[in-house]
Amino acid sequence: MSSPAISTAADLVNAPLLYKGKVRELYDLGEHYLIVVTDRISAFDYVLEPAVPDKGNVLNRLSAFWFGKTQHLLENHVIHADVELLGDVVPEAHKPLLKNRVMVTRKAERIDIECVVRGYVTGGGWRQYEQSGEINGIKLPEGLRKNAKLAEPIFTPAAKNDVGHDEDISFAEMADKVGADLAEQLRSRSLELYAFARDYCEERGIMLADCKLEFGLVDGRLILIDEIFTPDASRFWAKEKYALDIEIDSMDKEPVRAYLAGSDWDKNSRPDPLPGHVVEETTRRYRDIYRRLTGYELE
Repeated sequence: MSSPAISTAADLVNAPLLYKGKVRELYDLGEHYLIVVTDRISAFDYVLEPAVPDKGNVLNRLSAFWFGKTQHLLENHVIHADVELLGDVVPEAHKPLLKNRVMVTRKAERIDIECVVRGYVTGGGWRQYEQSGEINGIKLPEGLRKNAKLAEPIFTPAAKNDVGHDEDISFAEMADKVGADLAEQLRSRSLELYAFARDYCEERGIMLADCKLEFGLVDGRLILIDEIFTPDASRFWAKEKYALDIEIDSMDKEPVRAYLAGSDWDKNSRPDPLPGHVVEETTRRYRDIYRRLTGYELE
């Protein structure tokens, strides 16, 4: 049974709204931040209607799950994820609506690099490889096929842009932006985190094709921030669906992308509301990846 969809928390939280992203909303609690994960869904740079029930619930709980699993590798920004500890910030009447959708975090200085790790040649990495034989300046062997597993995962950063698309850059360009020492830390930590999550996923019949990670600094220390190993920040494939040379049906909002790609939408204007069956199938996907990764059904 899905919970009601939450498209915004602006009327549910007694704190200043600092930032409204495509999915997440950031509120100022003074010493800390409050992140609320909504059920909004985006594709092709548009936020779509309607919101997808349980999507935010899954994203927030999976992030909390992975932050707990990886804290031995690197500390993170999480203080807690319990709406009951927020007191008057969330009125009692609204707490059931925001249960499992909130995370109180430390305030970190965001590093404006999206740290992408790729274990397979797919997606944007495949498009780069087809054109140049490289991904982010990394020369790869000739003759690789779409979705092929790389001999070793590669680190392919992007410079973050709050408006528009992030920009793929080489490691050397990244080092110029953030400094050689920090760049090396980001690369080594990202590869280590990816390897840990990849092995965990493989034990559960899931392939972690690639992921994006974000980091920040607190008192000069590197920490993990934002979200981690969720369907919105990672490409998960069911082992039973893996194949070369095809577009693999990933375990995320693929029903939405497939519907829009097969419609007559021009991609230059806001699309019509999503059909009910697409929304329902997308909710089912998010609930399924949660169950397969954690071993628990969503409450």
